[in-house]
Amino acid sequence: MQPYEERLTAPRLWWFIALLVGVALALVALPFGTLPMLCGLVGGVALSGAAVSSYGSVRVRVVAGSLVVADARIPVSALGRATVLDPAEAVAWRTYKADPRAFMLLRSYVPTALRVEVVDPDDPTPYLYVSTRSPERLAAALAAARSCEAPDPGVQERIPDQGT
Repeated sequence: MQPYEERLTAPRLWWFIALLVGVALALVALPFGTLPMLCGLVGGVALSGAAVSSYGSVRVRVVAGSLVVADARIPVSALGRATVLDPAEAVAWRTYKADPRAFMLLRSYVPTALRVEVVDPDDPTPYLYVSTRSPERLAAALAAARSCEAPDPGVQERIPDQGT
């Protein structure tokens, strides 16, 4: 099985906007002198850059029999059918078709997504919505992880004696 890993990085334009936030803060602080202006520039760029970096650092991985999305780890045995969503369907599933109980990793700058049903009866989550740039590869990685985890039908499970 080939592992799957994707980082949903923020678009380059967002980094330019972070720079513009710093410039705006520098212009606000300009009447107070050169040092406050430089502090506004550095502080604005640093804070807005940290926000862009934090939002764009989320990872989607399939490792060790689990789908890891941001901080959530879901075993593939609890997952059902995966549906690849094109851009139009992705918009529909994150708006009017969305279930409020669903786990959703939304990134508006990623046009496609994968919808994965949750088959664990103890989990109230009906499905996972995961923004991904390559939903076909993620679905294939989940299918491969599920097939690696399936028990061999030729091996019977031994039930220990209960000692009656």
